[in-house]
Amino acid sequence: MGSVIEITSLEQPEVQVFSKLTEAQLRNRLNAEQGMFIAESPKVIRVALSAGYEPTALLCERKHISGDAADIVARCQDIPVYTGERELLSQLTGYTLTRGVLCAMRRPQPKTVAEVCRDARRIVVIDGVVDTTNIGAIFRSAAALDIDAVLLTPTSCDPLNRRAVRVSMGCVFLVPWTWLDTYSMLHDLGFKTAAMALTDDSVSLDDPRLKAEERLAIIMGTEGDGLPQQTIAEADYVVRIPMKHQVDSLNVAAAAAVAFWELTR
Repeated sequence: MGSVIEITSLEQPEVQVFSKLTEAQLRNRLNAEQGMFIAESPKVIRVALSAGYEPTALLCERKHISGDAADIVARCQDIPVYTGERELLSQLTGYTLTRGVLCAMRRPQPKTVAEVCRDARRIVVIDGVVDTTNIGAIFRSAAALDIDAVLLTPTSCDPLNRRAVRVSMGCVFLVPWTWLDTYSMLHDLGFKTAAMALTDDSVSLDDPRLKAEERLAIIMGTEGDGLPQQTIAEADYVVRIPMKHQVDSLNVAAAAAVAFWELTR
């Protein structure tokens, strides 16, 4: 087990990764090799460790070191374990810890679109979605419903945002993902694109042509305005979910789950 260090001051530089750094600073775009993220709760941390993510420090409520987090502490050899009472840790982080454990981890080197999509048949493109809860929920549905990969436009929220990781229940560590610069890359890889949007010529989600496609990219748009008109115009299909009672749309995370279920069966 790594050394257990009692926190005596909220200003200790060693714990700033948990207390002071913003999400942007953790991501560290200028020096990607130094990027970090925070995994919260024992279950999520276990998923990350099993997926090969590298821990650098633990912040753990004292009672959990030999309790809920005992197996995590045992797996995280040679890294510091910072501890203190629940009230102190809540002041340090600004929120009540979920089951008393946080883990700082190194960001992996980003993969290329070709690497992520090499053997994929069904992928989702998240275009401009900025809500962390929706990002986490989409990843959880993608993992559960057999989506092979997730691509995100640069205008979307970071999947390794602390809340997105927690909402996904660690599924951001299970589904390959990366950033997408241009949609032309998808066509170069043999994908047809299906933009989820309401237009006069949109086809129903259960249209048999969609399931017949060997490689299909399902494009989900932002919570408020939906997909950009250019993205819709350039898509191979524009797809709607059949709905009743004059409901015209679903939350993006709910719509993604419905689309994944239908198009992966």
